[in-house]
Amino acid sequence: MAADLKFSDFTTGEKARIAGLLARMGKRGMAGDAVDISDLQRRIERIENTARKRKNK
Repeated sequence: MAADLKFSDFTTGEKARIAGLLARMGKRGMAGDAVDISDLQRRIERIENTARKRKNK
């Protein structure tokens, strides 16, 4: 998670989406080191960017 964001900066929906994506990342990670999880990381970064924009308005 980005250093300038707190958990309270996210909406309930964003928290749920991040939790789901983290679970998917963990599931893929159990498959081995050769599995690519960068798409899920980018989705989490987009959610963080949205929360950061909302916070800085």
